[in-house]
Amino acid sequence: MSLAIEPGEIHAIVGENGAGKSTLIKIMTGVHQPDRGEIRVGGVAVTLRGTQDAQGAGIAAIYQEPMVFPDLDVAENIFISNRAESAVMNWRRLYAEADLLVAKLGVKLDVRRAASGLTLAEQQTVEIARALSLNVKVLIMDEPTASLSAHEVARLLDIARALRAQGVSVIYISHRLDEIFQIADRVTVIRDGSHISTKPIAEVTPEGLVHDMVGRAIDSFAVKTEASPHGAPVLQMQGLGRAGVFRGINATVHAGEVLCFAGLVGARRTDVALALFGIAPATEGEIKIDGAPVTIRTPAEAMAHQIAYVSEDRRKMGLAMTLPIFANISLASLGKLMGLFGLINAKAETAMAETYRKQLAIKSADTRVEVGKLSGGNQQKVMLAKWLETKPRILIFDEPTRGIDVGAKAEVHNIIRTLAGQGVAVIVISSDLPEVLALADRVLVMREGTQAGLLPIEEASQERVIGLAAGHDMKGAA
Repeated sequence: MSLAIEPGEIHAIVGENGAGKSTLIKIMTGVHQPDRGEIRVGGVAVTLRGTQDAQGAGIAAIYQEPMVFPDLDVAENIFISNRAESAVMNWRRLYAEADLLVAKLGVKLDVRRAASGLTLAEQQTVEIARALSLNVKVLIMDEPTASLSAHEVARLLDIARALRAQGVSVIYISHRLDEIFQIADRVTVIRDGSHISTKPIAEVTPEGLVHDMVGRAIDSFAVKTEASPHGAPVLQMQGLGRAGVFRGINATVHAGEVLCFAGLVGARRTDVALALFGIAPATEGEIKIDGAPVTIRTPAEAMAHQIAYVSEDRRKMGLAMTLPIFANISLASLGKLMGLFGLINAKAETAMAETYRKQLAIKSADTRVEVGKLSGGNQQKVMLAKWLETKPRILIFDEPTRGIDVGAKAEVHNIIRTLAGQGVAVIVISSDLPEVLALADRVLVMREGTQAGLLPIEEASQERVIGLAAGHDMKGAA
């Protein structure tokens, strides 16, 4: 891997999940040491034995999930990594310098405010200000916008441009190709742990970038123009709601149908999924399965009705990161694997996991690897395998392709279409409108906890969906 970052440039690094981006970042920040080659900063060879060495060389990173201390205020978080000059804290100077650093980023943020109340975007701002306080020369941004709203994304890109204007080199890693073309000066593609190309952004096309990333052409999202054939109603929601959260959801999902939930941040789409799966049960309205009313108060009751939920939050609600692949895949189906005295049939468990490893092309030598060591796209496949083994009739995907690359995204889309083709009733919640229009037979649009519209795919367009989500139905928009 040979890579040169120029002073005051935004250099994007892209690649599929498992391409080696995370390993590269860890070498740059001193978490891992290279087996061969060298790192030079300002033309001088350096050895980075840890994150403090990297900070001393002017290299810092911010990640998708910021690390702030909630019990400290903004200013304290900014200077947490700075060594004290004396035993007595000069609070006036601390807050004044924190104000200057935040102002450099072109952001308004009260530095005396407690970090516990900050939004995700504000936490990232604190981390960037912290890096500036350490005289950062190279700032690595690793998937910084994966969980941000469109407004917050625009602000973060402005911050990256402000850093570039101040001579800071920004390494920008993202699966969102539109962001790469908005902000990057140059882009480097890596694949299977190797450097593939480095080009000025003016010489790059989206199609060429995707081809370099995956080593083959990937068809762009094709907007569906008509619904796929589907069968009898499987799931019905009638006036479904949860007090103070969402209300008035009315929709039916048929066998073999893909119903997509669309909406802006805060639309409460995930809360509907949590109600259907019994994590945060509905308090009003009715759920029917095969025409019969059912009560779902727990995930166990949802699973008894053959409902599966692939959560948007892999770490909190999807996977046990320290357990191996095979243990995660069997997690929701242990009853089928138990023999005498409640002991798990290890041979059957391993064989089942191996089948899914091959079927879903999970990149791993075997199923004994810890899930936490897999890339995001492969973790997503493990979580999907866990639920597929339950043989669901109703499968809910919540942001199924968030944080995964274009190749893995195409694979997940094919899996969703295949499941629908097998008669599964599928619900997809997605903030990616091209994805919604590529997958949906119908689109249910939510706004601030209410149902703003239910569109057959023939009537759905980006303009109409966004209009409904924003409170203005642009009927007839093409």
